[in-house]
Amino acid sequence: MNDLMKELKELNVGKIKKHEPLANHTTIKIGGPADLFIEPDSIDNLKTTLKLIGKYQLGWRAIGRGSNLLVSDDGIEGVVIKLGSGLDHMDVNGTVLTVGAGYSLVSLAMKISRQGLSGLEFASGIPGSVGGAVYMNAGAHGSDISKILTQAHILFEDGTFEWLSNEEMEFSYRTSVLQKKRPGIVIEARFQLTEGEKEKIVEVMQKNKDYRKETQPWNFPCAGSIFRNPLPNYAGRLVEEAGLKGYQIGGAQISEMHGNFIVNAGNATAEDVLNLIEHVKKTVFELYQVKMETEVEIIGRK
Repeated sequence: MNDLMKELKELNVGKIKKHEPLANHTTIKIGGPADLFIEPDSIDNLKTTLKLIGKYQLGWRAIGRGSNLLVSDDGIEGVVIKLGSGLDHMDVNGTVLTVGAGYSLVSLAMKISRQGLSGLEFASGIPGSVGGAVYMNAGAHGSDISKILTQAHILFEDGTFEWLSNEEMEFSYRTSVLQKKRPGIVIEARFQLTEGEKEKIVEVMQKNKDYRKETQPWNFPCAGSIFRNPLPNYAGRLVEEAGLKGYQIGGAQISEMHGNFIVNAGNATAEDVLNLIEHVKKTVFELYQVKMETEVEIIGRK
């Protein structure tokens, strides 16, 4: 690990830290240390980083802005690559938008709306990065990423890169081909937007943003929606009908505002959150015979 760190520093690939707490890089403010933490400052330096990680035969995984992510209290073994400030480029060519994985989805939606381009209104209150949103086909207000994405630039586990079409991404509800069938990380995304009236687009976005503020715990650290909706049911509604709103284990609490959010109410651990998730699963199944599946990604040392 020290030799890898030395080489990476000599090549000036970006920010490099040893034993960096991942609580600093997740929206729920939970997570133990990464053995080595790297934030490459360009796609070329990302490629260089991966080549060297391969040379030393170390395990790695990538993260974005850390929403929809629960990291073990014991941290992550190997290398964590953060796709952040070095991969937040954006290019608009008519109605075609190409954007780096590290770009904030909320910031992107706001910026594009001011240019009179429609298609990202649904994303106005979704935390996280473009890369994570494409990876999990993030959506809200009746739309999602699959409706606007034309291509995604993917980094696969073997270190190779490839542009995949919308069809090849095999999108479905909060899922893409990258989660199981072809594990990979989104580096860039290309979206097809449409021209619209700037005032109307901004109005819709503000309405969506206000709705989220009124119904979701934006003022507490959280990871976003914890459970997938077991359609035709809704996860939040089932949790609330089960009487679990406000239920707390350690520092982890089911939000008083929305049943499908677990907030860090103060010094919560990943173990607290996992125990709360299991309690919800057990209670909902006993009451309604519905199996709850997590939407939040759970990673790190067991």
